[in-house]
Amino acid sequence: MPVAVLQIGERIRAERVRRGISLRGLARGVGLSPSLISQIETGKCQPSVSTLYAITTVLGVSVQDVFGEARALEGRAAADRAVAGPVTPAAPLTAAGRQEPAGPPEPPGPQEPALPQEPAGPPEPPERQEPALPQEPAGPPEPPGAVVCPGQREVLELDSGVTWQRLGLVPGSRVDFLLVSYAPGGCSSPEGHLMQHAGTEYGYLIQGELVVTLGLRSHRLTPGDAVSFASATPHSYRNEGMVPAVGIWFVAEPTGPVEPVDGPKDR
Repeated sequence: MPVAVLQIGERIRAERVRRGISLRGLARGVGLSPSLISQIETGKCQPSVSTLYAITTVLGVSVQDVFGEARALEGRAAADRAVAGPVTPAAPLTAAGRQEPAGPPEPPGPQEPALPQEPAGPPEPPERQEPALPQEPAGPPEPPGAVVCPGQREVLELDSGVTWQRLGLVPGSRVDFLLVSYAPGGCSSPEGHLMQHAGTEYGYLIQGELVVTLGLRSHRLTPGDAVSFASATPHSYRNEGMVPAVGIWFVAEPTGPVEPVDGPKDR
């Protein structure tokens, strides 16, 4: 089972405040009511896939930044603890709260007279040593998070029956490497709107069926089918089947600042 479900509302709020964007300003940019944005920030409801992409686009961050914030905070806390160093125990205190002064040193006790030593014999010849074998050069250190086991995955549970599990992260990249699950009836936007965001999207369906709409055309994906397109193409996903639709998704986002995409806004 995954370790924990991430609460992204407080991270969205922290980024909004850091950038000096008001609640109404974010709501206006996304095209939602301020009360719904407030409910997302306080954790009373989760955003849909399209709403999450719309929020991150307005804030100028990537979805990966939403995943990574907790780990960054934990890393800074660990660094602070390392700088502080171990605590040195203080000297014992008296009842009055003063430290006990060190007493005079103990006088040395009587020493036994030294016994005459036997004369040392001739030194033994040194043992023959085997020549040291050359050691293999150490390879580069393994990057952190290179292997992610099922119990180590970070999870986002979104609105409309969608769950994301992050499968890996390469520091410095802006890539969302995800195990995506759409519950029966689940969709990327509950209102059926098409969404757009920056980047390039690749998907491979493992289980179930998933309807993907690209522009004016819809395609029904079955296990083994794959899809790839520029994420600026208006698109949406929905599961019309009776079993969860599960697949591997890979979304590569631009390396520079995220810019809003012209055209219909995410909802």
